[in-house]
Amino acid sequence: MTSITCIEDLRVLARRRVPKMFYDYVDVGSWTESTYRANEADFQRMLLRQRVAVDLTARSTQATMLGRAVSMPVAIAPTGLTGMVRADGEILAARAAQRFGIPFTLSTVSICSIEDIAEATGGHPFWFQLYMMRDRRFVERLVQRAHAAHCDALVLTLDLPISGQRHKDLKNGLSAPPRLTLLNMLNMAGKPGWCLRMLRTKRRTFGNIVGHADGVGDMASMADWSSRNYDPSMTWDDIAWIRRIWDRKLILKGILDPEDARQARRIGADAIVVSNHGGRQLDGAPSSIRALPAVVDAVGAQTEVHLDSGVRSGQDVLKALALGARGVFIGRAMLYGLGAMGEAGVTRALEIIHKELDLTMAFCGRTAVSQVDGGVLLRDAPAVSVGPAS
Repeated sequence: MTSITCIEDLRVLARRRVPKMFYDYVDVGSWTESTYRANEADFQRMLLRQRVAVDLTARSTQATMLGRAVSMPVAIAPTGLTGMVRADGEILAARAAQRFGIPFTLSTVSICSIEDIAEATGGHPFWFQLYMMRDRRFVERLVQRAHAAHCDALVLTLDLPISGQRHKDLKNGLSAPPRLTLLNMLNMAGKPGWCLRMLRTKRRTFGNIVGHADGVGDMASMADWSSRNYDPSMTWDDIAWIRRIWDRKLILKGILDPEDARQARRIGADAIVVSNHGGRQLDGAPSSIRALPAVVDAVGAQTEVHLDSGVRSGQDVLKALALGARGVFIGRAMLYGLGAMGEAGVTRALEIIHKELDLTMAFCGRTAVSQVDGGVLLRDAPAVSVGPAS
C-alpha cells in the first residue's frame, strides 16, 4: 500500500485488473474527449499562492455539506455500473465513505440496490441519485424506496436526457446490459481475480431496476426497457414535481449555465452540482472548474454549490473551494481505487485526497477549510476568475 501515493497509481493498477469494457466505461469521454481532458487540464493550469511563517500546528479539513458534518468537503459521486468494476462495488465504496466520514451517493443504474446499501451501512444515511424516466410510477417508487432507506438527500441528474456518443463504449458493446462478445469474454478471462469475485456475488443485475420496473424481470428485458425509458422530454415542470414528492434535501446535478443555476434556486434546490458529467455528454462544453465562478455568482449564498468532473487530487479540491464551491464530488478517483484494490482502494483514494488537501491548504497559509478563498490562487491563474488576494 505504501507504493500507492497518488490517484494515478490507482488508475494504472485498475487498468490491469478490470476488464477492458468496464475500465473503458470509467475512463471515457464523448466524441473527441476534449471536455474530458479539459476537466483535468484546467485544474492544472491554476496556480497556487504559497505563504510562509504561518502557524500550521493546528489544522482541520472538517466542513459541512448540506448541513452534514464531513471529515473533508468531498462526497462520492453517483457512478453507474460500479458493481461491474468490482463485485459488490457500491457496497464497498459506501462502507469506505461511511468510515471516512463523507457522503456516498448511489446511482439509479447501480448493480447493488438501494436496500443493499442501507443494509450494508447499518441504516446510516446516504444520498441517492435519480434519473428521470418516462415511467413516472417507477420514478415515484424509486423516490419512496430512497425515503424508506433513510437517504437524506436526492441527487437529480439533469444532463442525461439523452446519452453522449462515447466511442470506446460503442466499440466495446457497452450497453445496459453489457453485450458479452467473444472479445469481451476473452478479456474477462484474463482477469481471474475479477471473474472469481463476480462468480461469488449474487449481485450482477441492475438492482434498482430489475424486479422493480414494470415488465423488467431479468437482464434480457432490461435492454428494451432502458432504451425507451430515459426521458428526453424532461422540463423544469418535472423537476418541480420531484421537489413536491421529495421532502428532504434536493441536489440538482449537471448545471453549467448561470441561468439554469438561477432556475434551480427558484425551484427550491438545496444544492446544485456544477458538472459536465465527467466530459461524457456534450463534448466542447466548458470544464466544470471554468464554469464554476459564474454559477457561484448567479446563486450567491442562497443555494449551496458543489462541483464534480476532473477532481483527481486534494489540490483540485482546494482550487474548487477557492472559487466558491462548498464541496466536490469524486467519481473516477473512487472507481480507480475500487478497481485496483476494492474497499481498501477506495479508502486509499480518500486518504490520498485528504492528505493532499491538508498539505496544500497549509502551504497556502490556511489552517481550516473555512479560511480557503480566492486568496490561495495567483491572480494571473489562467481560465478562472480569482477573487481578491488576502
